[in-house]
Amino acid sequence: MPAYLKTLDDFKKAIAEDSVVIIDFTASWCGPCRMIGPVFEKLAGQYGTIKCFKVDVDENSDAAGEAQIRAMPTFKVYKAGKQIDELMGASAEKLEAMFKKYA
Repeated sequence: MPAYLKTLDDFKKAIAEDSVVIIDFTASWCGPCRMIGPVFEKLAGQYGTIKCFKVDVDENSDAAGEAQIRAMPTFKVYKAGKQIDELMGASAEKLEAMFKKYA
């Protein structure tokens, strides 16, 4: 299961990785987030070359602000500190395509 990034510092360290990192920006009250969460976790297990994390936007609002999150769920792809892709919404097909693209 992907670890939660609890602080802005945790977030900055995670995205600085040289490998591809996908972060699920989520909220406990968000229905679509709860629906897509297990899909993200399954894909994270299948694509071991991609580092996966979660950010609860209520518990880590600093990281959500830094990432300019406007809707949940949002999945952002980073490499070496730079955002290289983004998916907003709870589409399992689009999320899987994103994993395949960066695997």
